[in-house]
Amino acid sequence: MTTTVPALGTQTAEGSALQAVLLDMDGTLVDTEGFWWDVEVEVFAGLGHALDDSWRHVVVGGPMTRSAGFLIEATGADITLAELTVLLNDGFEDRIGRTLPLMPGATRLLAELAAHGIPTALVSASHRRIIDRILTSLGPQYFSLTVAGDEVERTKPHPDPYLLAAAGLGAEPARCAVIEDTATGVAAAEAAGCHVVAVPSVAPIAPAVRRTVVASLEEVDLPFLRGLVAL
Repeated sequence: MTTTVPALGTQTAEGSALQAVLLDMDGTLVDTEGFWWDVEVEVFAGLGHALDDSWRHVVVGGPMTRSAGFLIEATGADITLAELTVLLNDGFEDRIGRTLPLMPGATRLLAELAAHGIPTALVSASHRRIIDRILTSLGPQYFSLTVAGDEVERTKPHPDPYLLAAAGLGAEPARCAVIEDTATGVAAAEAAGCHVVAVPSVAPIAPAVRRTVVASLEEVDLPFLRGLVAL
């Protein structure tokens, strides 16, 4: 876990039940879910294997150990998990070095949260090297702390990353709003006891108790998030 500025747990507006906002990265703030799949297809093609497009829904949103492990098993490729992880991270880093499209509404939402002193964390299953590269485009000043997938023993869909982020911000999970784009991330946030805003990227996500589904971050602002976590 990397803290970029001091925790801001006391700066939430008085009287608001919302204590912090925790955001996923790939597919939520940056339009990169397709990048991961493209890299996986390219790497396995180099190993002599074609990936079935239906597998994309299996690997999206989860930790690299799970997605890479699944692809090795599904294809029978002669490569270790450690070797594949390096190839995938290298390929992804190359792509984001060329272009990094942000999701519509991402910059506006982050600026709004910062302007109102809302403690904000970036919580991703991506590795630290990838997060730090993407932060240069997103703006590290917007996040009180960041949590990477290779810094927790159990990452998404386990609740650990979101529990760690909430604790780091001095917030109660039940008074945090989480923004996610995949079922894996939603499961992690809900297991942590947070309110969830789902912005589906690759696969549909159904509404549920304490889970609101929107089509775009353009629909999300501070009053919207405060309304989800109303006392």
